[in-house]
Amino acid sequence: MVRAYIFIKSEPGEQGDIYTKVLKLKGVRSANTVLGIYDLIVFVESESLENLGKMIISRVQNLKGIKDTVSCIVVEPI
Repeated sequence: MVRAYIFIKSEPGEQGDIYTKVLKLKGVRSANTVLGIYDLIVFVESESLENLGKMIISRVQNLKGIKDTVSCIVVEPI
């Protein structure tokens, strides 16, 4: 299982709509609206890195009102 956090910057006034839509996406485990340089932080899980990339590019980044995303893949401590 591959897990990642997606940090999302939204267009002004779109944060609530994005939050509602992102929670409905397959693989999304949680989402929070936040204050700061990002507007939402989304936690996702996928079966593979390839599927994770496809999900982020085709589903998350295509949502109306998203300005920018940064994805951080979770790794186990070494």
